[in-house]
Amino acid sequence: MVSRRVGLAGLFACLALAGCQTVADDPGLARNPDTSVELTLPASNEANALGRAQLAAGNAGMAERHFRTAVEADRTDGASWIGLAAAYDDLGRFDLADRAYARAIGLRGETLEILNNRGYSYLLRGDGRRALAMFRRALALDPENVVTQNNIRLLQLGQRPVRTTPL
Repeated sequence: MVSRRVGLAGLFACLALAGCQTVADDPGLARNPDTSVELTLPASNEANALGRAQLAAGNAGMAERHFRTAVEADRTDGASWIGLAAAYDDLGRFDLADRAYARAIGLRGETLEILNNRGYSYLLRGDGRRALAMFRRALALDPENVVTQNNIRLLQLGQRPVRTTPL
């Protein structure tokens, strides 16, 4: 059974840092992702937990299905909207990801996790200008955030991130 204690923010931190693995030999990248984002978003329901597990396994289609089920059951489930946005990002459905991020922001405000994930979404699209704007807004909330710092470094290096299964 998927643990309900695993935070969505931690999952997204791992996913975001997966892109950093492509340039792991670069000494400019921070190495300790474990303390970069606090686990603030517990699994809100079983569909959310299943969506997280599928996203972590690299099954974006199945993750999208579970997160969609979760938000259809509870339109106020911010954690599931964030997960749905990430699944859409992985599927290359950026139009739908934008809608899901907008809904999550409407429910939770512009949190560190949402801003960083949205920046990462723009990074995946190749839109460096918008990615940097989101990352800067995330750093304004937490200037020491390693995940966001690494994503900015990827952007500066001109690297396009590649998501892999988190460790």
